[in-house]
Amino acid sequence: MELTRNGRKRVVITGLGVVSPLGDKAEFWDAIAAGKSGIRRLQNIETSHLNVKIGGEIRDFDSSDYIPPKQARRMGRATQFAIVAAIEAVKDAGLSIDAVGEIGSRVATIIGTTLGSYEVGESGIKIWRDSGFKRANPMSIVNALPNMPGHYVSKMMKALGPLVTPTVACATGIQAVGEASDLIQLGKCDLAIAGALDAVMFDYILAGFSATRALTRDYNDAPEQASRPFDADRSGFVLGEGGAVFIVESLEAAIQRDANIYAEILGYAASSDAYHVAAPDPRGGGAKRSMQWALDDAQVDPSEIEYINAHGSSTQANDAIETAAVKHVFGEDAYQIPVASTKSMIGHAMAGCGSLEISACLMTLKRDLLHPTVNYERPDPACDLDYVPNEARSVPGIKTIMSNSFGLGGQNASVVLRKI
Repeated sequence: MELTRNGRKRVVITGLGVVSPLGDKAEFWDAIAAGKSGIRRLQNIETSHLNVKIGGEIRDFDSSDYIPPKQARRMGRATQFAIVAAIEAVKDAGLSIDAVGEIGSRVATIIGTTLGSYEVGESGIKIWRDSGFKRANPMSIVNALPNMPGHYVSKMMKALGPLVTPTVACATGIQAVGEASDLIQLGKCDLAIAGALDAVMFDYILAGFSATRALTRDYNDAPEQASRPFDADRSGFVLGEGGAVFIVESLEAAIQRDANIYAEILGYAASSDAYHVAAPDPRGGGAKRSMQWALDDAQVDPSEIEYINAHGSSTQANDAIETAAVKHVFGEDAYQIPVASTKSMIGHAMAGCGSLEISACLMTLKRDLLHPTVNYERPDPACDLDYVPNEARSVPGIKTIMSNSFGLGGQNASVVLRKI
C-alpha cells in the first residue's frame, strides 16, 4: 500500500470516542442508524423561566470510571467529556495511556471547544462576590479556560507534543481533525489526539439564542420533532452537547501496528465569511470556498463525492444557503449526492457538532449505511436535494464522503474522508 499520496504522508483515523445525547460510540451509531432522536425535555437545568425547554442533553453522565471524583470536582463538564472521549478513543485505537506516553514528545493534543468549562468560572465568581472576595479560589478561573479540556487530556496521556485549542464555534470539530492531519503531514508529530466537545446547556445560553430567534420555540411538547433540517417547517436549531475525540496518525504508523483504520483524511479546508457575527453570508461564499478548497486539498474531483454530511442546523437561512452552496460546488451532480443532517437527531452541540458528525461519517464508511435526516416531512422549494428523509439507506461500497460545519462568526470547515 502506498504510504504517500500526492507527495504527502497519508493520514488516517484509527480510534474514536464519543460522548453524546445518544450514548457512547456503539450506542450513538446504532441510534442514528435507526433514526432515533436524543432530543428531550431538559432535566439537568431549571427551565420554568425559559421559553425553550428542550435540547440534546446528556443525562446521567458519570465520569467516575475515568476520573477520580476528587479531581472531577475541579473540572467542568466539557473537560470531563473530553477526558472520557479521549480515553475511549485511545482504547478503540488499540493503544493504552502508557503506550501513548512512551511516544509522548511526538503526540499532539488538539481539543477544541467554544466556552470550555465556563460554568466553573461563573460559579467561582458568584462565590467571590457573595463572600466579599474572602473565599477566592483562583483555580476556578484557571479551570474555566477553553484550553483546559486539552490540558487535562494532554496531562493524562503524557502527550508532550503540540497542544492546540481551536475555538471556531461550530466549525471547531472539523478544524481540530484537519489541523491534526496537517501536523502529521508536516512532520511535527506522529500521532494526534484530536476532537471537540462542548457543554453549554445553561439557561443564559438558551435564553440568549432564543432571543435571537435562532432556537426553535415550537416543540417543547414534542422534543423529538423539533430539529427539522431542510424541512419547510423548520423554525430554528436545538441546542445539544457532547462531542468526540479521534486518534489520528500516519498510515505508515497504523500499518506498522496493524491498527483498525476507519478512514483516510484526504483533504481539509477552512474559510471565513467575513460577513456577520451570527448570520451566514447569504451568497454562501464561505461555504462554497471551504467545500471547494477541501476538494482541491484532497485532489478529488467533485464527481467522486458520494455523500455529504451537512451542517444542516435546521434554521431557515442556513439550510437554504448550504443547499445553494452544494449546488454551486457540485453542479448538476448535487442532485445525485445524498445529503443528511446528524443534527436532526442530536441537536447542535456547538464546537462538538463537527466531531459528532465525523463520527457519523465513520459509521457510514464502516457499515455502508447512511443515517436519515429525521422530521423531513414537507419539502421546501429552496432545499431540493436528496436529504435521506426519515429512513436509513444502504449504500454498499460507499467510499468517498464530505462533512461540512459552518459556524458563528462566519467560520466554515469541510473535510473529505475515504475508506481504505
